[in-house]
Amino acid sequence: MASWVLRLLPRNVRSLATSSENQRMEGCHRHHEAYGYFLPIQTRWQDNDQYGHVNNAVYYSYFDTIINHYLIRYCGLNPGVLTSPVVGFMVTNQCTFHTPVGFPQVPVAALAVEKVGRSSVHYRLALFPPKPTEERPSADHRDLSDGIFFGHPKLGQFDTLACTTGSSVHVFVNPATRKPTGLPDDLRSGLLRLMRPAAG
Repeated sequence: MASWVLRLLPRNVRSLATSSENQRMEGCHRHHEAYGYFLPIQTRWQDNDQYGHVNNAVYYSYFDTIINHYLIRYCGLNPGVLTSPVVGFMVTNQCTFHTPVGFPQVPVAALAVEKVGRSSVHYRLALFPPKPTEERPSADHRDLSDGIFFGHPKLGQFDTLACTTGSSVHVFVNPATRKPTGLPDDLRSGLLRLMRPAAG
């Protein structure tokens, strides 16, 4: 965690944030190898705040985008509430900011799955900025429609250290009753594909 962020935290929270175990885990989650799926994100003019970088709240929309993109594209999730057998409710979100990005940069969002329960999924997320070169990362239509998986050569266009890391938890419910329900098999198998991204 950046030192300027630590100075803003209350003392009791600061000690939690700086524990060696938390720092070690956070350090591991800042590298490409901790993730299996990546999606280029085109920042927008409206994403920037008065400080000239992406507003903190917008990072959550980037994370929501990569999660739902993967679920729809690779897990068979039907985004229609009236026709889908399950609907995902986001019950918790967390984001840690290390360095800023801003429009017109094209960072790449990263996704891994930490745990798949009966009706819940725990995600690990990150955002990697483009490398500081004259040439901006190239993202063609296929990259935007399919995303890319760990090991793809296009990841070389992005910094190896994440500027933002986070986590989210989805609970899947029956759309009629709004009660938790078991994950369909195709959804579960697609999620399990991202459980050990670096090994697969």
